[in-house]
Amino acid sequence: MSDTTPVRAPRHPGIYLLPNLFTTGAMFAGFYAIVVSISGRFADAAIAVFVAALLDGMDGRVARLTNTQSEFGVQYDSLSDLVSFGLAPALVMYNWSLSSLREYGPLGGKIGWAAAFIYAVCAALRLARFNTQVGVIDKRYFQGLASPAAAAVCMSFVWSMDNFGISGDELDMFTPFMAVIVGLLMVSRFRYYSFKSLPMGDKVPFLWILIAVLILVPFFVDPPRVLLVVFTLYLLSGPVVTLWGLATHRKRPRRGAA
Repeated sequence: MSDTTPVRAPRHPGIYLLPNLFTTGAMFAGFYAIVVSISGRFADAAIAVFVAALLDGMDGRVARLTNTQSEFGVQYDSLSDLVSFGLAPALVMYNWSLSSLREYGPLGGKIGWAAAFIYAVCAALRLARFNTQVGVIDKRYFQGLASPAAAAVCMSFVWSMDNFGISGDELDMFTPFMAVIVGLLMVSRFRYYSFKSLPMGDKVPFLWILIAVLILVPFFVDPPRVLLVVFTLYLLSGPVVTLWGLATHRKRPRRGAA
């Protein structure tokens, strides 16, 4: 008999704790938004989604700063985004306004949950497309509205209306169109600026400081309405920039031919 050293099974690679804690926190905030919306606390639900967006923006930066990027973290972040910016906004809007369409009969109820589902599935498709194109697209732009920005548009609207004392029942004819349109913009081919090329070093132009002050002061005065205006303008920027670029591109050959 020959002596052989027993072969040990390969150890499973561990996961990095710090960036995944931020990702877990973002998922918890999205889950919390769903739970509190069921009890009718819609302003708290909207704020929770914004907290999720803040944590989602931090996990990637923390991973790069600490050199703890991993494929597990990428996939976990994508699943967290689906909960926080896909399911959570869809269910918050359903509990806030879309569910009241049941008062118009069975067809109205189906329209309500169908609009919420369209938003959720568009968010899932947007995330799946982003994951498959991450290595080939221009990082300066997003193809389609990013899911955190889409969630911010919907949740700032819910938060603003709640502060105005306007219930979702009064807007049940408008909310389905908003949910579907925002959802379709996520899977559109409109280009949205990603802000990844902004100066993030120690030194920035003086103009950036002035812009930051002009944004932060109104934000602290009236957060929901400022967020609604900012993200609505960002939502509209995609179609405007894309159509403007197409129009400019079509004019160039004509000028050359002339």
